Amino acid sequence: MLSRFSSLAATRRVMTSTTTRLMSATVADVSTADDALELSGYKEINFKIDEDAMVYDAVQRFAANNIGCLVTTDKAGNMTGIISERDYICKVALLGRTSKETPIREISTRGANIITAKGNETVETCMEKMMTKGIRHLPVVDDAGSVTGLISIKDLVKTVVSEKEKTIKVLSDFALGKGGHFGSE
Repeated sequence: MLSRFSSLAATRRVMTSTTTRLMSATVADVSTADDALELSGYKEINFKIDEDAMVYDAVQRFAANNIGCLVTTDKAGNMTGIISERDYICKVALLGRTSKETPIREISTRGANIITAKGNETVETCMEKMMTKGIRHLPVVDDAGSVTGLISIKDLVKTVVSEKEKTIKVLSDFALGKGGHFGSE
């Protein structure tokens, strides 16, 4: 009888240890805005435009780079706002204005209305900001408020999918007895 209980206790210890290692492997890191930047379509392009440029210049950049948003800057390169395809449609096209004669600063989202993310904010927090405000892009800023990147909802979705694929691999390896969870490879 004693050996049966010690065998059950040993099994419980192994299962607890294995489960703990599995959980730490699957939930080790939570993806952040910085992680999304690595997958971002904005990573390889210049996503900033002078606020004094014409809307037409922004629209050309949208089309050339297959993007939907740019960060607007002053002459010193500091962020002053954001211009999106939606700004163009609602504030230029629908009002009968011309993009070649409308300065970006007149239609961009500016000041306190700019929603940003810090690089260490979770992807979930970034998505929450986007959903709450009905926006599709977030400038990523450092502690000084300088723009370090721009992420879109598409970038966040790619990050979540990548994270889920890693979790599926770990769980599949666990189910198949791979990956050292049982003390052997």
